[in-house]
Amino acid sequence: MLTPEELLAGSDITFEVDVPGAVLQPRNGGEEDGGGSRDSKTVRLRPLTVHDLQLVSRAAKESDSMMATLMVQRALVEPPMSVAQVAALHVGLLQFLLDEVERISGIEVSDEGLGGALEAPLTKAAFVLAQEFGWTPQQVSELTVGQVLVHLQMLSRGGAGA
Repeated sequence: MLTPEELLAGSDITFEVDVPGAVLQPRNGGEEDGGGSRDSKTVRLRPLTVHDLQLVSRAAKESDSMMATLMVQRALVEPPMSVAQVAALHVGLLQFLLDEVERISGIEVSDEGLGGALEAPLTKAAFVLAQEFGWTPQQVSELTVGQVLVHLQMLSRGGAGA
């Protein structure tokens, strides 16, 4: 059986993501680049935790664009950027980074679905996981969304067996 420490370790993982040059500096109508670099560059991202999503949800309230900005800002390890800096990115780059954050975090929902799914279901899931596995709220808040979903699936199949 996995230990809580092994299950929580996923929240410490980082991923190097190549951002294509065409995303960094989109061309005007498909014209040739005017001498600028089209090479990809790398950023380092970490998966979002339940705690991150709860903070993002509270801070963003009903603004999908602010939610995306905050999700990317929370996940971006290198280079570190402020919320204002992430908000100043062009939309194509922000969307690319958001897609990568969702992928590595185990989130596969639309912005509308994410906004509605964050509050009560994650709170209930955190409570269930803490109760079933004996974890502290801090330990549960460090789980990625993907980890929460896996653990809930285990419980639904009767696999808690701690």
